[in-house]
Amino acid sequence: MLKTPVHQFHVDNGGKMVDFAGWEMPLTYKLDLPGGKTYGGVHAEHHQVRNSGGFFDVSHMGRVSIKGRHSRRLVEKLVSRRVSDMQNGQCRYALVLNERGGIKDDVLVYRLDSDDWLIVVNAANREKLLSHFDVVKDSIEGAVVKIEDRTEKTAMVAIQGPKVMDVISNFSKEIPTLKRYRFVEKNLFVMKLLVSRTGYTGEDGVEVILPKGSVKMALQLLLKDLGNPEEAVVKPAGLAARDTLRLEAGMPLYGHELTEDTPALSTGLDFAITVDKDQDENGVEYVGCAALKKMRDEGTPRVLVGLAIDGKRTARQEYGVSVGGSNVGEITSACMSPTLEKPIAMAFVDRAHSEIGTKVAVDTGKGELAAEVVKMPFYKAPKK
Repeated sequence: MLKTPVHQFHVDNGGKMVDFAGWEMPLTYKLDLPGGKTYGGVHAEHHQVRNSGGFFDVSHMGRVSIKGRHSRRLVEKLVSRRVSDMQNGQCRYALVLNERGGIKDDVLVYRLDSDDWLIVVNAANREKLLSHFDVVKDSIEGAVVKIEDRTEKTAMVAIQGPKVMDVISNFSKEIPTLKRYRFVEKNLFVMKLLVSRTGYTGEDGVEVILPKGSVKMALQLLLKDLGNPEEAVVKPAGLAARDTLRLEAGMPLYGHELTEDTPALSTGLDFAITVDKDQDENGVEYVGCAALKKMRDEGTPRVLVGLAIDGKRTARQEYGVSVGGSNVGEITSACMSPTLEKPIAMAFVDRAHSEIGTKVAVDTGKGELAAEVVKMPFYKAPKK
């Protein structure tokens, strides 16, 4: 398995390491506290992020640089959302589609300059997308573009939670003033950082890309209080908490809500899709555009919804959803919400049964769980 530049930190702090998309990553932690107590586990790490601040290693995410005279044109052809009107220092969530309008990946697009872009992709899709990017580049005659995979040359961490900006303000006055989905490149001491006000938890916070050789110094800055873990504002959080946090926030996960066979317009991610995005100067549309136009005109049979489940039993991915004994959908993600203290789930269901308040049943194979279609996100961070 590949190891991130933060790997030793995980080991030193009791990380329970697992294989995630070919990377050895922490599922949860176990930190020793004074008095024989410990910190860690999905619930403790989840609440740490919701109430204070959590540190995630997301270095397994792919970071692909796209530079050159025709780089903007290539990025426009690669993603579902218009990017030509972005400003320097802005990033946007978008989808990379196949010709059928299915989803190859969901990505973050960063514009550093008109001829300098960065795309952050999911770990499991990095190799697939690198090949796809090359194929699309080759379809643009005479394209002057350099595509570079910078994943193993850099690290990426996320610091998320309501008290995170207070910690960051101790060494930067600029970063806390960033708007959502904006980023800044900073030279901090001897480190060059790219800091964006983005995240995958439903909380405020930042994601930081930095040279892998600067990780130790960055950890000392961001986690300077971890020597006294009981009092630390920011503590480590693993993949398990990241999943429950994103599910509460109604954020889709590749391999669950998003797949190559998932029609993009069934996901509720319309904000990330510009169906009528302008053609380029040669009349070329982005990959999957034609399929999306047909999908928009004809509709999709199923749509993604949120479910609140009665009782204390949780659903699982691929459990069926039924109405009156007839199957109308399938669970894609589910958990016992640590914040709400009740089971929640996402599911694709037939449009006819997707209205808020619709009563459904979740088929476990050994019985049924009563559930109701509810509005997403399940949780929204209170405004300051």
